[in-house]
Amino acid sequence: MTLRGKIALVAGATRGGGRGIAAELGAAGATVYVTGRTTKSQQSEYKRPETIEETAELVSELGGQGIAVQVDHLQSAQVKALVERIRREQGRLDILVNDVWGGENLFEWNKPVWDHDLDNGLKLLRLAIDTHLITAHHALPLMIENRGGLLVEVTDGTAEYNAEHYRLSPFYDLAKVAANRMAWAHAKDLEPYGATAVSITPGWMRSEMMLEHFQAKEETWQEATKIQPHFVISESPRFVGRAIAALAADPQKARWNGQSLSSGGLAQEYGFTDIDGSRPDCWRYMREVMEQDKPADAAGYR
Repeated sequence: MTLRGKIALVAGATRGGGRGIAAELGAAGATVYVTGRTTKSQQSEYKRPETIEETAELVSELGGQGIAVQVDHLQSAQVKALVERIRREQGRLDILVNDVWGGENLFEWNKPVWDHDLDNGLKLLRLAIDTHLITAHHALPLMIENRGGLLVEVTDGTAEYNAEHYRLSPFYDLAKVAANRMAWAHAKDLEPYGATAVSITPGWMRSEMMLEHFQAKEETWQEATKIQPHFVISESPRFVGRAIAALAADPQKARWNGQSLSSGGLAQEYGFTDIDGSRPDCWRYMREVMEQDKPADAAGYR
């Protein structure tokens, strides 16, 4: 699998899934523009240590070319300038990954709309929906100039799962359903140009914030199962990255146009594994184990 010569933009690549996606596109040889708000000299309100420069360096270390650009994807002018820069420097865009999120500190679990902080909820929707639409508006005209482009909307939960499950907050629920629907809608518009749009969800991802929550590190993540036994089904951020890299390299990827996909599902299709050599199938595990109140046991699910 190679993406050498391909130009990618991973919007929201400072940490978590965005960093894992950028890394794996780089490992496949792509030139990857990685965006976010936190740099070595300026932090976002998250007050997190991860930076876009670190992500770009990882991309380059793995064999691609990483280019860090500080962008607030709520600011249309900044996104427009980013795309103009990609056009000027590369003349094309082959892969757009909309991974902007930033809502972890804004949603409140198990609260109806009348109890949820309204300002936080509305800001969450702007971060999860407006950023994706703004980025698509400016970047897709460049992508469709060449056939074979790929747009990926990153979300939490497949369309099927989210249609049957309330995601514990009206704002979070709407945000994650919207990304699936956006991919479906963009697919209709992109198909005449020979481009493909999909949504994708990782499983229970071992992001930096999640590992900190469980007081663990990637190298010792199994320790977290002492706190939450079902964490046994978790996956690294690189797993969803490998899913997108495999999809981008597939000359027949148009067969997925408009579909809602998962990292575990694509692993079964393309044969890639997580960094530990396993293939965690989180969404099937959630239905068949967690929701059935069975003891935590990943046998047969990774």
